[in-house]
Amino acid sequence: MFFITLMNWKQAPAKEAIGQATKKLEDIDQQGIKVRIYWTLGRYDVVAVIEAPTEKDAMKVLLGFQGMIKSETMVAVPREEAIKLL
Repeated sequence: MFFITLMNWKQAPAKEAIGQATKKLEDIDQQGIKVRIYWTLGRYDVVAVIEAPTEKDAMKVLLGFQGMIKSETMVAVPREEAIKLL
């Protein structure tokens, strides 16, 4: 399953906090959950694409960052799969 998460920092990120987040992302990758992070300009500070087996797995990833971010997550269906639903 794919999840798109739109995030805003709760406070300006510090290098130490980014280091901790990077370590968490490495641990998550070891669990077989893929997370791609993009820092953005505009309404949101960060966009993440999470590929996880279930909603619970995606939620577990996001709960690990709850002190740093406010987020909104959407389930995403790849275009090819969505077309099959028509």
